[in-house]
Amino acid sequence: MAMDNKSLRIISSPLKNKKLYLATQISLRVLAVAFTLAAALLSISSKETKVLYSISVDSKYSYSPAFMCLAYANFVAFGFSILSLILVFVLGKREVNSTYYFYLFLHDLIMNVLLMAACAAATAVGYIGKYGNSHTGWIAICDHFPKFCNRVTTAATMSYLGFIVYFILTIISAKQSRQIGA
Repeated sequence: MAMDNKSLRIISSPLKNKKLYLATQISLRVLAVAFTLAAALLSISSKETKVLYSISVDSKYSYSPAFMCLAYANFVAFGFSILSLILVFVLGKREVNSTYYFYLFLHDLIMNVLLMAACAAATAVGYIGKYGNSHTGWIAICDHFPKFCNRVTTAATMSYLGFIVYFILTIISAKQSRQIGA
């Protein structure tokens, strides 16, 4: 008994959608791993020493709670990105309950919020570091520590890219968990 083309298309469509979903998940999670690891490593290696009037002055990421938050949030996101990548591989190999997709959505949402908060804090402190605030008497330091500021700016940019990837993953995971539950 031969199947007609319409029946074959209906049968292959869910399999094609699952493969596309899996490829998208893996690609975006690999990008999330790369961006968060790069941001974390750039953050913790941000330091510069200058000698001003025979006094050695340091600038390090650990001197700012916001930059420490950026580094640690990216390390956490990196670790959980690796775990979620493994989970996606496992979910792709077999039929699973829709609850797992909902947990993946929750994971993506939490990582999204974590990275958003860290990026916002680092951006606020970085803005003051670059431009200062004349009303409070805070002077700009990026004129004196350009290497430090460039590394922190690059780390924040990488973190923002990780945030965008997780935002896309959150939307995709929400859509997938909603489709399966229906």
